[in-house]
Amino acid sequence: MTQPPVPRHILPVLVLAQLLGTSLWFAVNAVMPDLQRELGWSTSAVGTLTSALQFGFILGTLVFALLAIADRFAPRRVFLVCALAGAACTVGAWWTVRDFNALMVWRFATGFFLAGIYPVGMKIAAQWYSKGLGAALGYLIGALVLGSASAHALRALGNALPWPTLMLGVAALAALGGLLLFFATGDPPGAVARVTTLQWRALGSVWTDARVRSSVLGYFGHMWELYTMWVMVPLVLATRLQGVSLSWAAFWVLGAGALGCVGGGWVAQRWGSARVAGSHLAVSGACCLAAPLFMAAPDAWFYAWLVVWGITVSGDSPQLSTLTARNAPPQAVGSVLTLVNSIGFAISIVSILLFVSLAETVALDALLPWLALGPALGLWGLRLLWREESQQR
Repeated sequence: MTQPPVPRHILPVLVLAQLLGTSLWFAVNAVMPDLQRELGWSTSAVGTLTSALQFGFILGTLVFALLAIADRFAPRRVFLVCALAGAACTVGAWWTVRDFNALMVWRFATGFFLAGIYPVGMKIAAQWYSKGLGAALGYLIGALVLGSASAHALRALGNALPWPTLMLGVAALAALGGLLLFFATGDPPGAVARVTTLQWRALGSVWTDARVRSSVLGYFGHMWELYTMWVMVPLVLATRLQGVSLSWAAFWVLGAGALGCVGGGWVAQRWGSARVAGSHLAVSGACCLAAPLFMAAPDAWFYAWLVVWGITVSGDSPQLSTLTARNAPPQAVGSVLTLVNSIGFAISIVSILLFVSLAETVALDALLPWLALGPALGLWGLRLLWREESQQR
């Protein structure tokens, strides 16, 4: 049976709603320099608040997965409720911003509700695009990557926009994203019926199903590298740049990941998601190992290395999620994606804390190559799906 054509407005609405909803992730990080100057907070404050949000996201994704929230309730409604709740938390953060402990609680709560935005957005895309999912998720996660990088652009523009305007503006954008997705899309034809029971056995497919396990291990290796690389990029750029120039350079390096996501989605339709994801892992791993060479290279080679790394460190993510969505039990795609996100972000926190602490005593050119352990694990895990795709060509 041929899948009916997807209305052309669906993908742009999904991408825009995801970008607006996930802007909550970066609201406080973008205004931290202003808050530090105004309130006298230490430089470690941004790390503490970022960790609070990440822990909230991990708990949220774990709760959403175990309770099968995205599979028991209409995903559009879950997305709307969480976008509005996350926006309210950001308004609460603005209201109590001078109380650091209260701000930390609000950011934790924001992370919790982001669990109903990012993974649920992928579930909605999987419902609409049973074919061409790799390309759809390429655009969707590309928007998330661009949103992540936008924190650095906002920081560069900080002198033009006061921090209260930025925080309240992000809250309004997130609420708009939830409303847009809810009212501008409907349920896709032929969507899998929502379940009424918890999906414990389906969640176990993360380990018991060889194909799901293959893509999941690839994703875990990717998460060991991704967020730590994003945290380390400003430190690497600080060896040559300062101030606004550093912020803009960080934006372009991290934002280049959107090209990897979108371009990888386009290529995956012809080449296969596993092969595209594996190629990105291999190149980003090589960029890790080449850090000692390029840290000492002339400017042109230095910046080219960082841009290639920025493109490939993100470009495998949509294809790994595509493979997981395709191979997970159909009635539990949302729960499986959410559980995998939860574990992946837990891995990223371990990696970030480890590398940031080591960076105080270990030179960057000696430290960065160890990030290649993640891509190496990812490539090892992907070998089954890579081999299957190669045999089909």
